[in-house]
Amino acid sequence: MEQVHGVVANTAGRVQRAPQPVIYLLVFLSTLLALALSGRAVRADEMHLLVNGKAFHLDHQPNTHYNESNWGAGFQYDFDRSESHWVPFLTASEFSDSNQNPSYYAGGGWLKRFDFTAAGKAMHADIGVVGFLMTREGFRNDRPFPGVLPAFSLGTRRVALNVTFIPRVDPKMVPIIFLQLKLKLSDS
Repeated sequence: MEQVHGVVANTAGRVQRAPQPVIYLLVFLSTLLALALSGRAVRADEMHLLVNGKAFHLDHQPNTHYNESNWGAGFQYDFDRSESHWVPFLTASEFSDSNQNPSYYAGGGWLKRFDFTAAGKAMHADIGVVGFLMTREGFRNDRPFPGVLPAFSLGTRRVALNVTFIPRVDPKMVPIIFLQLKLKLSDS
């Protein structure tokens, strides 16, 4: 099969449309949101803007230069935390990956929140897991693929730093620590 401008032609002469990764991600995120809202009465707590920006590659392939400025944007929607301090969330984002290709993901997860005070300021540390559907140009034929990763966040009610560890999941990849700035959008 040969792909030309989003159309795949096979040897039998039939023409098929190539998968549209962004549409898959929007359908996936909409499904997650519907399931979250239908499963129990939840009250929206916080909507955040995510600013993607930095990746630290913990190992390097010979003769390979990695893009560590992974600029992009997205959102994280945190639901009210439960009495056990678990914070369910939905997230979607886009960024420039380690090879300077566009990447998109949508998913959700749970974070266990630990509140504390530092220098007289109310702070929190969150630790948990994020599950997602992702698409990356030049990876797995640009088809969406699932993933589950550990997640960590440290900050205040208004600003936090999200940290995700991405282990080596493919022989061509190296382990990465990925950073996002999380900015609260509402005043509540």
